[in-house]
Amino acid sequence: MRLTKTLIAAALATTVGGTAFAGGFAPAIIEQPVVVIEPVATRSSWGIILPLAAVALLIALASSSSDSAS
Repeated sequence: MRLTKTLIAAALATTVGGTAFAGGFAPAIIEQPVVVIEPVATRSSWGIILPLAAVALLIALASSSSDSAS
């Protein structure tokens, strides 16, 4: 009877002790959230200059080819 009580007490202590250290002995590592800061996009004047230059080039080509056809 005495051995049975000892085994029951040991099993109970193991069960309670196992759930107390279920996460392990190491402290929990909490990772910080990653914050990505997007750089402010600078406005480029090429967005308007390049199409205007292309239109001017096409007009120049069209006017020069019509002069030689006459």
